Amino acid sequence: MDPEKSAYFFDFDGVLLDSVGVKTDAFVDLFEPYGPEVLEPLLEHHRLNGGISRVDKIAYAHAELIGKPLTADELKVWGKRYADMVVGKVLRVPWIPGAREFVEDMSGTSLLFVISGTPETELKQVMAERGMDHWFTEILGSPTRKPAHIRYLLDKYRLDPGQCIFIGDALTDYHAARETGLHFIGVQGDVQLPDDAEVLPDCTGLKAAVSRTQVNP
Repeated sequence: MDPEKSAYFFDFDGVLLDSVGVKTDAFVDLFEPYGPEVLEPLLEHHRLNGGISRVDKIAYAHAELIGKPLTADELKVWGKRYADMVVGKVLRVPWIPGAREFVEDMSGTSLLFVISGTPETELKQVMAERGMDHWFTEILGSPTRKPAHIRYLLDKYRLDPGQCIFIGDALTDYHAARETGLHFIGVQGDVQLPDDAEVLPDCTGLKAAVSRTQVNP
């Protein structure tokens, strides 16, 4: 694959920024008072569903684990509590090794998109404050799901999905790529990705992995 004639779709946490731990810690702080019978399955759910909106995870915790579903207004309050815990910290975490260099190299010749489970307003705020938003053609977040975002971008920019790569760290990223016809490259993460996915420890080898990717003629 020619790395200079492609479109790249990036997850955010754990792919561009080393922020997964910050967001996991926020769930611990919010749900530790409910005891290990709630916290442990919630953290496992969070681990296996990276890339899913924190709103969905909070709703799941209350409805399925605590047994007291939240109203829409209560869910907004919990979502704000979570955001207040993480935004300042995400502004300070380092880039994933190699990510910034890859983005800088590709931004002048390829379309770059961020598709994240982070609420879109918060995502754009963080990226703007970190001075990283100008490298990306579009930045999209929740509540819209990733496959819908991908289809929107493919249509808007008239892209061949077989010429595009999704770079993610979660099963939701892998499945979103497969569902929409994109190639997939995995980056670190603590979830076992399917055997047909190439998985890198970080982004330092990303350009070489892109070159190994077979695309449509």
